[in-house]
Amino acid sequence: MDMKLTKINETVVEKAAARCREKGIIIPTLAQMKDPSLIPDNIKNSLKDVGLLDFNPLNLFRITWKNDPKTGQFNDGNYVEFPSELTGIKARVIGLVGNHFPTGAHKVGAAFGCLVPRLVTGEFDPTTQKAVWPSTGNYCRGGAFDAKLLGCESIAILPEEMSKERFDWLNGVANEVIATPGCESNVKEIYDKCWEIRNTRPECVIFNQFDEFGNPIWHYNVTGSIIEEIFQKEAKPGQRMGAYISSTGSAGTIAAGDFLRTKHPDMIVTAVEALQCPTLYSCGFGGHRIEGIGDKHVPWVHNVRNTDMVSAVDDQQCMDLLRLFNEEDGHAVLTENGVSQDLIDQLHYLGISSICNLISAIQTAKYYDMDERDIIFMPLTDAADMYTSRLAELNNQLGIYNRDKALMDQSRWLAGNTPDYVRELSYHDRKTLHNFKYFTWVEQQGRSAEELRQLWDRDFWTETFNVTDHWDQRIKEFNDRVGLA
Repeated sequence: MDMKLTKINETVVEKAAARCREKGIIIPTLAQMKDPSLIPDNIKNSLKDVGLLDFNPLNLFRITWKNDPKTGQFNDGNYVEFPSELTGIKARVIGLVGNHFPTGAHKVGAAFGCLVPRLVTGEFDPTTQKAVWPSTGNYCRGGAFDAKLLGCESIAILPEEMSKERFDWLNGVANEVIATPGCESNVKEIYDKCWEIRNTRPECVIFNQFDEFGNPIWHYNVTGSIIEEIFQKEAKPGQRMGAYISSTGSAGTIAAGDFLRTKHPDMIVTAVEALQCPTLYSCGFGGHRIEGIGDKHVPWVHNVRNTDMVSAVDDQQCMDLLRLFNEEDGHAVLTENGVSQDLIDQLHYLGISSICNLISAIQTAKYYDMDERDIIFMPLTDAADMYTSRLAELNNQLGIYNRDKALMDQSRWLAGNTPDYVRELSYHDRKTLHNFKYFTWVEQQGRSAEELRQLWDRDFWTETFNVTDHWDQRIKEFNDRVGLA
């Protein structure tokens, strides 16, 4: 797709506009997602009566990091700071809270970034076509949410071993839910299902977050900008942007690091993955339990040229800390170690992949000898409420959580967290990971070698990411055609 959205199918755009008129849908601009003060007052006032999780078109305007969960309006961003009493490091660690997006996860923004360019240019017809959302968890939830607002059919695809909570939610929203074999790292099975659908169901349009540039474009512009805002507000004299941490998954969220690099050239960008499937770390493979991270390949939209380090995190560490952060005896041990009650009350904002990011933030700080001058940012992609069944499973497998286990987990996984499995990337390493894309995308998924070569060009990414004005102009034109703005 032309990311500047220069080609318009007028016939389909008119049908899409009519559907939005029928459903009462106004599309927010990226500028409004970054700065909700730009949202018209009548929309902001109407949102006071709309629940965050309601399937109401107005909730498209809540695809932002700045939802105020108390008032239904907007704030300056939702984030949690993790002090040294928890992390054991001098550097400040700040996590962006994704739980206050519609669906409870920030992936609804990535889905918006993939869907809306096609909607406003006529590449997707919500009146005749079905939207297919291949995912390892939250992205297909965001896509199903957006599709439901449009009144079009959606198909969610995700691995069969994902959490029960995800399937329960999707079964009430998506028109069809397809469980592919395996766990988080079985992404090829998802791609195989997409090819089957392409070849047999012509009414379906695949919105593949792993190769759709709308995914990282949204994060570059929206996630990157909120991190910079929080940094400017929180940084004390002499403090600096030390690092940005992101588990790779579809490699959308890590694109915020590309934006931050333009502001802080000396910062570190760390990609995080599971040690049990160390694809970036050692071109390895395997299965793991850090839900939401898809592995065994390098996503097409990952600008590996901008990645400084890979941190491979043991999934057992994540599962044990999930218990420590959510069980009563775990809270008691954290309190004894000086963690405030205010922070303990916010630990439920960390789902499994969020804990993975926190672990990597600590490892990055230790590896690079970061101190109180450094601020490390990371996303808290979803919350623990997506994993209550996992907690129950752990209790059944390992026994009821108690003080002894909490003391062991705090000592081993927090105080004893060390950068044992990290890989600092040289130029040659980055080029190697870039070339590794060939085997998935050229040999299997129909991309060309020339397209792959283009992805190594720094100018390609600059031009791809800086399309905000083009997108917003097309969105405004589409809203004018709908006639409700």
